[in-house]
Amino acid sequence: MHQDGLNESLIQDCEQIMLSEFSSYRKQLKLRYDDHLSLFGSSRHHFEVRMAAYVSFEEGKDGNIIQGALTKNEFSSSRHGNFSEYSTTESDEFEKQDGGELTCEEDYTFFDAADYFTESNSRSSTMSGSTDCGVHSATNIDNPGGQEVVDIQIQDSNNMLPEIKRRSKLPEPTEKEKGISLWSIIKDSVGKDLTRVCLPVYFNEPLSSLQKCFEDFEYSYLLDQAYEYGKVGNSLMRILKVAAFAISGYASSVARPCKPFNPLLGETYEADFPDRRIRFFAEKVSHHPMLIACHSEGKGWKFWGDSNVKSKFWGQSIQVDPVGVLTVEFDDGEIFKWSKVTTTINNLILGKLYCNHHGIMHIKGNRQYSCKLKFKEPSLLDRNPHLVQGFVEDNDGKKASFLIGKWDESMYYSNLDTSKVKSADQLQGASLLWEKNKPSPNPTRYNLSSFAITLNELSPELQEKLPPTDSRLRPDQRHLENGEYEKANAEKLRLERRQRMSTKLQDNGWKPRWFEQDAEDGTYHYKGGYWEARDQGRWDGCLNIFGEFSET
Repeated sequence: MHQDGLNESLIQDCEQIMLSEFSSYRKQLKLRYDDHLSLFGSSRHHFEVRMAAYVSFEEGKDGNIIQGALTKNEFSSSRHGNFSEYSTTESDEFEKQDGGELTCEEDYTFFDAADYFTESNSRSSTMSGSTDCGVHSATNIDNPGGQEVVDIQIQDSNNMLPEIKRRSKLPEPTEKEKGISLWSIIKDSVGKDLTRVCLPVYFNEPLSSLQKCFEDFEYSYLLDQAYEYGKVGNSLMRILKVAAFAISGYASSVARPCKPFNPLLGETYEADFPDRRIRFFAEKVSHHPMLIACHSEGKGWKFWGDSNVKSKFWGQSIQVDPVGVLTVEFDDGEIFKWSKVTTTINNLILGKLYCNHHGIMHIKGNRQYSCKLKFKEPSLLDRNPHLVQGFVEDNDGKKASFLIGKWDESMYYSNLDTSKVKSADQLQGASLLWEKNKPSPNPTRYNLSSFAITLNELSPELQEKLPPTDSRLRPDQRHLENGEYEKANAEKLRLERRQRMSTKLQDNGWKPRWFEQDAEDGTYHYKGGYWEARDQGRWDGCLNIFGEFSET
């Protein structure tokens, strides 16, 4: 700051801000440290109890039913760390303030070790992504609504899905990337027209916003499962799976420090994943306001929506409010609609960049059930971030099931009210709905998931089939992925100059090729024809939007 010629008072103010930030971080770190000590003690106790039950179970395999000394109450309590020698008084006080008094029940109910392992397995197992109609053993959970929540295991009965090998890592960069200070860019942009300030590709990840839309379908098997549940008449489990899908789209946003490329007007992206039984297509249909429309089809369902965002800049953070409705329709006519919640990106100038999602998400169904989910807004001393709680209710307003979990980890459902607990571990009989996939074994600076790494893959066979408008053919994005940073910056500058001509193009009557706007509500719907044109290799009328252009 001295070298940049800033005055002493401004430097002192910055120092005070830094000291204040570090002080608050230190307090949070101390609380996390205490939490970890408590968790260590409770985990050790849980492990010892589990091993004792397992030994009893193995000894009783000869047909004799062994009544173990393990109780459901003891199992539940062991997770809280209430009986752990490492539990701290401070931690216990926080628990009492947030969830009422913690009590130890004296009425122990004994059960078989075999039953314990059955319940434990049902909680820890993740539903298979293959969803051909195979219905296996079920775990029944009664709920206040009168209908049973039946968690059926759905598996592929014919194993006819194709095996497609996709890449597992990005290309090795050809150049060494140079770090860039956002502060220096802001300082150099003072007094300039910000619409003409081109941010370097250092702040981008090698994906476009169109591809980010498809990234929400990493867990599309949840919609496949929802379809199967509806086929067997289980409407409650169907909406629970839809809710899990709506939440799962946020899982990949953790620790993603870079922004996607803003697509050009008319830019498209296709994803044909027969191994997942899904086809997806998206197009940028408007430049001002910036609108992206998408359409996807899976096994027994269709999904569509258009999205726009309203943003507010608060200095150290930016708040993004999505505008638009997402819709999924199953083959039997059942429809669910919802909108995304608010996203806040923090520490734009100082500190480590991170994002949070918060607000209320209403999933409205056209038949028996609807769902309300609350994404908890974080606080400075929050020791349980990313929490999501909610419930499913019928048309009479009667609550039929409850949900709890974290949008970046997993979601559970239960017949017990989850509003007064902080995690599924505090609920007996909670069942797993969805769990986040393991991180990529080949991490990148962009922190892309294994699924996201595949989205910009371009093989020679695929390149022959794509229209000239597909995001995979965008040169600045391709250069960035290859680690050719100088070329990427030059191409990004050229394309952003071209992008500024889009407003004139739109004002002169330009219309999207594959979507049409509804005259009544203004939403965009897929009008068909893309996949047929792809099969025939006919892209007549598709502009080479990434090519050179003339100002005239």
